[in-house]
Amino acid sequence: MSIKKILNKGKVPVKIFTDDIDHMAMQQLINISQLPFIHSHVAAMPDVHVGRGATVGSVIPTYQAIIPAAVGVDIGCGMNAVRLSLKAKELPDNLRKIRNEIEKVVPVGFNMHKVDRARESTIRALSGGLDEVLKRHPKMTSRQKKPYQTWIRQLGSLGGGNHFIELCLDENEDVWVMLHSGSRGIGNVIGQFFIDKAKHEAVRNRVNLPDKDLAYFTEDSEIFDDYVQVVHWAQDYAMANRREMMNLIVTW
Repeated sequence: MSIKKILNKGKVPVKIFTDDIDHMAMQQLINISQLPFIHSHVAAMPDVHVGRGATVGSVIPTYQAIIPAAVGVDIGCGMNAVRLSLKAKELPDNLRKIRNEIEKVVPVGFNMHKVDRARESTIRALSGGLDEVLKRHPKMTSRQKKPYQTWIRQLGSLGGGNHFIELCLDENEDVWVMLHSGSRGIGNVIGQFFIDKAKHEAVRNRVNLPDKDLAYFTEDSEIFDDYVQVVHWAQDYAMANRREMMNLIVTW
């Protein structure tokens, strides 16, 4: 993959790996490159597009600072794949029944399980880390109704947007289940809360920004550590969510 264009309008260069980029995404990349703590350069991948303050599909290395809006609200989104014992020839001609059965066990969109479906060991492992941050930021989950119940019952659910569950075939005609998802509603409320916190910090410290959504925490601030801690928790949650989904799919 080769660099198609380099922008030199900020403190560091922006290396763009695509010819297909709109002017709004270009401006966001320029804004990012003007921040004082960006390390080396910004890289824009072929899927780069406009995000909240920062582009989605870009690599933004920072030094001694972190931008919550660049991290985003779907914290820890990623993939999981499991090879089944099935061969392609063993699949039915019509996969509708399989799809329907998967949708019965894995809620999609805004839906969640009506009862706790995640394994008790998963819930127990996640509970403590979130409680630690909530002691210092009790309003973090105030945007959610029944937040504790919600994050538990969304474990093992897909969400919406670009999240998916697929049956795939490899070159050996083996059947795989592959899925993509993230930290669900709890990741969203964490992201939104700390984006707002960063904006308040910028106003309080009179920080001049090219875009208010690029507000950041510096490494020497107490809230930096809180945010990094809860981001790690959300990444663990996202991983656990994918594992719980996969467990539901392969055991139904």
